[in-house]
Amino acid sequence: MAAEKQEERQGFDLDKDRFCCSVCLDLLKEPVAIPCGHSYCRRCIEDCWDQEDKKGRYSCPQCRDTFSPRPVLKKNTMLAEVVEKLKRSGPQQPSAPLARAGPHDVACDFCSGAGPNKAAMSCLTCMASYCPAHLEPHRRVPVLKKHELVSVTIPLREKMCEKHNKLVEVYCRTDRECICHLCVIDEHKGHKTLSVSRQKAETEQRLLSSRKEVQARVKQREAELQRLSRAEHDVTVQAKAAMEDCDRIFAEMITSAQRRRGKVKQLIGDQQKKVVAQAEELRLQLQEDVSKLRGRDAELGRLLHVDDHVHFIQSFQSLSTLCDSPNFSFDAAAPLRSFGDVTECVSELRCKSETVLKDTWPRIPATVSYVDFSLPPAPTSREGLLSYRRPLTLDGNTNYPYLHLISDNLRVRPSPSAYAAHPDRFARWPQVLCREALSKRCYWEVEWHARTLSAAVAYKDVSRSADGSRFSDDDKSWSLECGTEKLLFRHNDVETRLPGSCSKRVGVFLDYEAGSLCFYQVPEPVVLLHKVHTTFTRPLYAGLGLDYEWYDVGVFAQLVKLW
Repeated sequence: MAAEKQEERQGFDLDKDRFCCSVCLDLLKEPVAIPCGHSYCRRCIEDCWDQEDKKGRYSCPQCRDTFSPRPVLKKNTMLAEVVEKLKRSGPQQPSAPLARAGPHDVACDFCSGAGPNKAAMSCLTCMASYCPAHLEPHRRVPVLKKHELVSVTIPLREKMCEKHNKLVEVYCRTDRECICHLCVIDEHKGHKTLSVSRQKAETEQRLLSSRKEVQARVKQREAELQRLSRAEHDVTVQAKAAMEDCDRIFAEMITSAQRRRGKVKQLIGDQQKKVVAQAEELRLQLQEDVSKLRGRDAELGRLLHVDDHVHFIQSFQSLSTLCDSPNFSFDAAAPLRSFGDVTECVSELRCKSETVLKDTWPRIPATVSYVDFSLPPAPTSREGLLSYRRPLTLDGNTNYPYLHLISDNLRVRPSPSAYAAHPDRFARWPQVLCREALSKRCYWEVEWHARTLSAAVAYKDVSRSADGSRFSDDDKSWSLECGTEKLLFRHNDVETRLPGSCSKRVGVFLDYEAGSLCFYQVPEPVVLLHKVHTTFTRPLYAGLGLDYEWYDVGVFAQLVKLW
């Protein structure tokens, strides 16, 4: 039996920390559970909630869950029995050793000795800070329970007025500093003041607003980092592809030059063989003629020694017909045509190639150095926007059959007569695209008179069939829809409602390389209606869409001629 009690006592000792109150850090006394599920001493949680009566909201000291109205506390009988067994199992030990105050901590004002404990709460009535052990009277003594306790953040001396040695409880808006009540009737007399709690609430609202702005900028910067990473990756991929293409092109140029060099050498060799063969044939012929002539010369020489006059005359007549020399094709007096002309032709080719390289080469390093991340900032004035104006014209093959193009294909208006069918024509919705592909920075403006205008950009393969979509019903187009009572941005069938409304003229600025698309209210003042960041993968085309009824009068939409 004694062994069982010892084992039971050891089991309780191991789990003791689980049954301590997170406020007083001691074993639970009359434990109660609150709606969020955490348990406390009844007195500890009541003391905490007594300080929150003015707010009308009551929170859990651990999870900060709030309750309203104040929950009714009921004793947790089972937990109370477990705590009692723990108390009977042996001498009660503190759930955790008290932390010693470090150089940057607030020390307990009541701890004696060289190493005070770290303060957990400060009493604004006593103007002292307490560790959990010395805070216990404020939890137990009725008079002390009414004191105002706050969590320790900074030493209390930093909350004291240096002049009056009083707690600062007032904020002076005139001088933007915290002061005490005596300062209000002294050097801050007549200044605009309010309680520090009210100033905290107002500052908290500004802080929340500022935090939202910071979070929005963080989100923007993260998006920019992602775009920069994508751009860096794209540059690496493109640089590798460019180097491979250049290697291939230069290799083709070298191969082509080597092939032509071999061809020239082959031509020279073949011609050399041909000319040498001709020379050999001519040489043999000349040698034969020389031999014949030498024979005739010998016969003529012998004839000179003949004494018979008749025989001499007859022999000479027969030999004279054989002494004519044959005609030869080789003229020794004519200039010899050599292969030097070929060398001159090749030299001329080299000079022309060098000229082409000299003219083209400077463009290559200049084009290479153009590749960087230093994109100019987006313009903020209409003058800056107009510097990127781009002439556009509506494409008569894309307009909805009952939208007629007029004014040099800058304006569309409804008409009862229909255009002929065309595979590029929007067959279901009153929409039209422009002819020009956009892949740089460009700006244009549109004017309209209709129930709704859609100022859009789209890829060329946006759906146009009879069962096709409106602008921005898919991921191939982006549009700003402007109406008399609505203003919204649409993409991929997702609508983003925008505040306010817009005038009858809208400016569109596209920065294709930066992946930015901006919509402005123009002309003056220029107001940014919406800006979107994305990654464009193909050239874009400006588009217009209208919403109207047949009985509406004067319906039109047009591109404003800015050029």
